[in-house]
Amino acid sequence: MTLGYCLDAGALIAVERGRGRVLALLKRALGQGLAVDVTAGVVAQVWRGGARQSLLARLLRSDGVTIAELDRETAMAVGALCGAVGASDVVDAHVVLHASRRGLAVVTSDPDDIQAFGGGIEIVTV
Repeated sequence: MTLGYCLDAGALIAVERGRGRVLALLKRALGQGLAVDVTAGVVAQVWRGGARQSLLARLLRSDGVTIAELDRETAMAVGALCGAVGASDVVDAHVVLHASRRGLAVVTSDPDDIQAFGGGIEIVTV
C-alpha cells in the first residue's frame, strides 16, 4: 500500500481542469492523512497564476500538501538518474526519485513518461 502520492504536471493540470477522478483521489488521500507531494519543478511547469487556476491554488495551499524542493544533493541524484536511463526530462526524473525515496505512487496523465525511469514505481493514471 502506498504512503501517499507524488503529482506530476499532468496530475496538476487535471486538478486545474476539475477532473473528478483526481479530485476524489486527492480528497480521499488528504482525508486519510496520506502524503500528497508535488516537486517544485512540476509547480513551475504548470503554474501561470490567475483565476483559472483557483482549484490548483487551493490544492497547493492545502494542509498536507508538500512542495519538494530541489537541493544540491537531490539535483545531482536527478541528473545521475537521467544519465542512467538516457533521459533528459529532469522534472519527471525528480518526480520519480522523490516518489521512490518516500514510498509514494506517482499520479500522472502520461504513465509512459514515468515508466521510462524504471524503478518499479506505482503509477496512478488520471
